[in-house]
Amino acid sequence: MGRINVTAEHIASLKPMEVVKDDLVRQRFIDIYGTLWGEEQAEAAYEREAIHFNRILADSDKLKACTVTSIFIAFIDIAVCGLSVEPGIRAQAYLQPRGHKTGRKYQNGKDEYEYRCTLTISGYGELIQRTRAGQIRYADNPVVVYEGDEFSFTDHDGRKSVRYTLNLDHNPQHPVACFMRITRADGSPDYGVMLEEDWLRLAGYSAKANRYWDDRAKKWVENPNALYLSGDGNRIDTGFLVAKCIKHAFKTYPKVRVGRGTTYEADEKPGRDDDYYGISEAAPAGASADDAGEAEKERPAESFAPASDTSAGVTVDPAAEPASDDDVF
Repeated sequence: MGRINVTAEHIASLKPMEVVKDDLVRQRFIDIYGTLWGEEQAEAAYEREAIHFNRILADSDKLKACTVTSIFIAFIDIAVCGLSVEPGIRAQAYLQPRGHKTGRKYQNGKDEYEYRCTLTISGYGELIQRTRAGQIRYADNPVVVYEGDEFSFTDHDGRKSVRYTLNLDHNPQHPVACFMRITRADGSPDYGVMLEEDWLRLAGYSAKANRYWDDRAKKWVENPNALYLSGDGNRIDTGFLVAKCIKHAFKTYPKVRVGRGTTYEADEKPGRDDDYYGISEAAPAGASADDAGEAEKERPAESFAPASDTSAGVTVDPAAEPASDDDVF
């Protein structure tokens, strides 16, 4: 890996729209991408992703309001993950502004928040990562099962099987399960299955984790991730459900490389990995989601992902710490 370092002071001196065009940032991206994914594609990847990144940034006041350190980390994470933020219905990754406590308080005693830019990997992106890592050959598109469909799942001595029949008269406002078929690297089949009770349990965790004090009502208000309630009939959003199903399906698989400012679509908190960023001094508060300590509490993120579309499937053709399905979001 190249030895190009970027000082925290240098990053702090940049404006949000200047970060990805900075010469030192450019060289850092190219060095990392070349080391991890091949030097022959590194410069082209930088030019492509710099264009997409700044276009997305320019279209969002909240993203432009994010700390420049978090913008730098999110851009470098694109090189770390080897994915693209090119928009589209099969986008591999996208950007989200997330509200974080700074650890400071206003004069009225209320906590001060700031926005931090986070790279979020979609279900399509995760499948690409796992195929590229040799963990799977491919995965069929997740199937949402609705009330009225016929569905059963069995697991006999580790041999999993699913029986599913679509009923055209099913209730499209009430999803009851989601499953996906995976072909492992050795050719054997695997299934990831989520039931309604699973995501209702996670919604409960999310509500408790995001609760806030309502001064007017003088009580705590539990506030789950909005995507648990934004679908038809105030039920889970089906795109979010598909992302959850993908995460659940790979919960026992080995970890794949992500940056410290990166999440998966079904997650909320960024992960941590090696220090690819080359900041020669400690980054200021805002460098990552975990830097403010256990007392830090995130506000719900605003998503800039493209509209979900799984009708064409998410099959990816072939060319560590397990993820947990018990995250609170």
